[in-house]
Amino acid sequence: MLSIINSFGLLGLDGYLVKVETDINRGLPSYDVVGLADAAIKESKQRVMSAIKNQGYKYPINKITINLAPADMKKEGSLYDLAISVGILYASEQVETARDKLEEFAFIGELSLDGTLRKIKGVLPILITARNLGIKKIVVPSENAGEASFIEGLQVYPAKDLKQVIQFLNNELEIKPVENLSYEYIKTTRKPSGDFAWIRGQASAKRALEISAAGGHNVLLIGPPGSGKTMLAKAFPSILPDMTFDEALETTKIHSIAGTLDSNIGIITERPFRSPHHTATIVALTGGGSKAKPGEISLAHNGVLFLDEMPEYNKHTLEALRQPLEDGVITVSRNAQTVEYPANFILIASMNPCPCGNYGSDKLCKCTPHQVHKYLSKVSGPLMDRIDMLIEVDRVKYNELSENVSEEPSSEIKKRVDAARIIQSKRFEKDKIYSNGKMTNQMIKKYCKLDEDSSVLLEMSFSRLKLTARAYNRILKVARTIADLDGSEDIHLDHLAEAINYRSLDNKYWS
Repeated sequence: MLSIINSFGLLGLDGYLVKVETDINRGLPSYDVVGLADAAIKESKQRVMSAIKNQGYKYPINKITINLAPADMKKEGSLYDLAISVGILYASEQVETARDKLEEFAFIGELSLDGTLRKIKGVLPILITARNLGIKKIVVPSENAGEASFIEGLQVYPAKDLKQVIQFLNNELEIKPVENLSYEYIKTTRKPSGDFAWIRGQASAKRALEISAAGGHNVLLIGPPGSGKTMLAKAFPSILPDMTFDEALETTKIHSIAGTLDSNIGIITERPFRSPHHTATIVALTGGGSKAKPGEISLAHNGVLFLDEMPEYNKHTLEALRQPLEDGVITVSRNAQTVEYPANFILIASMNPCPCGNYGSDKLCKCTPHQVHKYLSKVSGPLMDRIDMLIEVDRVKYNELSENVSEEPSSEIKKRVDAARIIQSKRFEKDKIYSNGKMTNQMIKKYCKLDEDSSVLLEMSFSRLKLTARAYNRILKVARTIADLDGSEDIHLDHLAEAINYRSLDNKYWS
């Protein structure tokens, strides 16, 4: 007897429909899987056989042929175990559901030997694809139920084991579909992990990070050890605008595929903060591997990528950031597979000004000019060009630490950031971007017009600081953001002067 069961595969950030066709015929007992299946799928024989037997059902001693259609697309992973098991049990007449009713369902899940369903990766993009294709019902492992809480128009049934699934199909057991939850409710239950109120002093650095959050600008913090660079970076997400539902869904899809999603919550409500160790490889940062999985820059999508002590990273690894910083996407190519992942993040990097960390500070620097130059040259000019703001972070003075003065909390700074972002969302309503940091050259000409005095100042600065065309554009973007924080429709001289000041360190350290 033949059975056809709906399941799904994954290709990058998208799912695709897979028909699991199972044919059971007379002949010598065998189990063959065709349709470009990888080793994990071919090994499903042992998992499926043991699960069916251990759940109290009969495993047919016949010739079993399983085809995964479309046959020209490579199938990977163990998520087809449940669909294969249901197909075998239906073809052996142990599932009583009518064929037309079964066609309404799709099945995904990995089986353990005792028939328990294990959590799988990439459920969210599969659910979205299933809904878009008109699949009405889908059965998933109970541990993946959280990811289904925010998908409307699709009934998702969580199951603990194979027996529950078969009893449900045979109308012997009721499984309630996952209840839809409000994204706004989940968002209000989350608390930020950092706050600018906890950081003493550093008013200039906080101001710069406020501008960065308001316009989506990349920042490099330069200062001696212990000055608070890491604390500032970790508190930065607390002043970023809240994620929209679409942003949260897109970010969650990436983390679902990578297997880093918290199954108890099911959706990411806080902007990601990724801080890879300086020993991270290019593949770990950009993504790849045998299955072309997303890397750190994609996991930081719609959030922050923090590179602590940037010169300690491998130079080739740092250079791999150049293209995604410019384009907001990363293309991962592996053998017969090419996947494009989004990588729209704010880069926050920190570094010491020299190997000992004291160059330019109130402590004696023990490094030679050659050592300082060698250390700073680990960060290339083209990469520096893609960083909008260079911020000098000095050591906090004793009186700033000892004074009983309340620092401004992140919640107050965030109000100003949100107000600036609202201005930008209205400005770019037809341009399909959300922040000044993503403006193209044409948009800069349109939205960053300067008066005569400002033009003269920028011309002088361009010559003195030996700026590139890219640095010139980034100054204008930052100036536009400063004007937005000021509530000003036009860029004034003081807005431009502050933006230029955030490029002056380039001349100080890298000239």
